[in-house]
Amino acid sequence: MILTKLLLNIDNISIIFKAQAKYFRLLKVLQGHRGRVNTVRFSPDGCKIVSSSDDGTVRIWDIELGKQIRNFEGHSDWVYGAKFSPDGRNVISCSRDNTIRLWDVKSGKEVMQLKGDVEPIWDVDFSSDGKYIVSVSFDCVIRLWDVSSWKAIKTLGSHLERVHNIQFSPDNQKVVSSSEDKTIGLWDITSGTRLKELKGHSNLVICAKFSPDGQYIVSCSWDSTIRIWDVESGNELKKFRGHSIIMNEIKYFPDGQTIVSCSKDQTIRLWDVQSGCEIQKLEGHSNDVPGVDVSPDGNTIVSGSYDKTIRIWG
Repeated sequence: MILTKLLLNIDNISIIFKAQAKYFRLLKVLQGHRGRVNTVRFSPDGCKIVSSSDDGTVRIWDIELGKQIRNFEGHSDWVYGAKFSPDGRNVISCSRDNTIRLWDVKSGKEVMQLKGDVEPIWDVDFSSDGKYIVSVSFDCVIRLWDVSSWKAIKTLGSHLERVHNIQFSPDNQKVVSSSEDKTIGLWDITSGTRLKELKGHSNLVICAKFSPDGQYIVSCSWDSTIRIWDVESGNELKKFRGHSIIMNEIKYFPDGQTIVSCSKDQTIRLWDVQSGCEIQKLEGHSNDVPGVDVSPDGNTIVSGSYDKTIRIWG
């Protein structure tokens, strides 16, 4: 019996290492922000990174050169988030100054400013076809914007407390939201109604993201757990933990077999989806790590920290 259990454990470890053959190491440290770095995102081609910061700026970095190539200035307060458009030509950002701004990557100029929300805007996301933007603000409301007209066209709904993140599903038919009310919302874009409310976390939910195929959602919370949910049924499938304190962001790798998370414990961690086991822990930041992302090919990780640095791992 003991020998059988031992062999099973060895097989599980073997499966984990086969699923995540790459071992990540620190490649570069990017410096330039004068304030805390809140989010970091890869460009669609994986060659650049966009970052947002409490210093009120949005910056673009060339990964190969390891240096800043654009600095967008215009926000009058902390910038909570910034992302590339699906074609990589623009960057969208949101801020505590209650605005959403669109920037031209090539010229470095501001293209459009939206001020439809009455509260600071916590997060924004592009649909994969680039036609729509979804935003969440401190007023707990989820809004859908039309890119061609730059107008808010629909309110999808709201949470009981502030919403921390929002993301389109891969097919652009749904969005997922995470909230301080300890729930995850799944919303229908066409009808604007809530399809499901995922409950289970015992503290505020900081982040919820779709799997690459759209069949699952992974979430992280201040209860220090990572949970995987089935989109169709709304059921919780798995729960695992490892970070010593609250987590800030989580995301699937492109292959859907690995998850990356970051935390106030100053680490970035990789997890095997099937077993829930921690694969690797990346250390080096000297403060809270609120933002992490994975390159489109899955070979590079970027992290941003309150220590004002951006780190590239590969």
